[in-house]
Amino acid sequence: MTKPLPQDISLLNDFDPITLQEMDGVKLMNRTDTKFVFKREALNGFLDILKDEYRVLNIKDNLISSYKTLYFDTPEFQFFADHHNGKGNRFKVRMRSYVESNLFFLEIKNKYKGRTAKSRIKVPDFELELKNKSNNYIAEVIGEPIHLDAKLWNNFNRITLVNNKEKERLTLDLDLSFDWDGTKINYEHVVIAELKQENVDRSSLFYSIMKKNGIRPNGMSKYCVGTVALYPELKYNNFKEKILLIDKLI
Repeated sequence: MTKPLPQDISLLNDFDPITLQEMDGVKLMNRTDTKFVFKREALNGFLDILKDEYRVLNIKDNLISSYKTLYFDTPEFQFFADHHNGKGNRFKVRMRSYVESNLFFLEIKNKYKGRTAKSRIKVPDFELELKNKSNNYIAEVIGEPIHLDAKLWNNFNRITLVNNKEKERLTLDLDLSFDWDGTKINYEHVVIAELKQENVDRSSLFYSIMKKNGIRPNGMSKYCVGTVALYPELKYNNFKEKILLIDKLI
């Protein structure tokens, strides 16, 4: 089913399309990530500048893809703490549904030396309690057995742009929401942009747009945003400045 584009991002219709198959050469499973956070109301103006240098991912005539994610952590929130404390070698574990494609993956992201490596395997559906196969895969990637619990759900819609010339992808995440145990938090007026490159290239058109508009890189992950919102008892001193920025944008 084709989803109509919201009026505030109608300029996506002016982009040339790219298919999932054509995107195979820009998977960037080992890459650098640079994130930016800004108000959604600014997005259409940015799209107007980007439309001649990027193509937009088209899946079954949809230019926006829906994602549903279940994040896992240790009982003591070790993954969250490692990110909060700036640990140089850290992990995130999630199960993600790519809704339009009807695909489910168990995904592990490893951040080390400023780079991000992503490993994943297909799974038939979400697992609120991890099955043996999933636990074994996680232990293999992380390097040791580890007990993990489901911690929160995250939903968002994503626009994926691919640079026409450079090996670069740009994802724009909209309509973010987090929920767990009856509590739901929405960040509908915020866009989290992630520039994915083989190596950081500040001459990228999108990077230049961000700099021109005074929008600085912001390394806050969606998992950490959701964890702070849903588990306020956890220590998050080092995230306060970034959380305040998101609250200000809202």
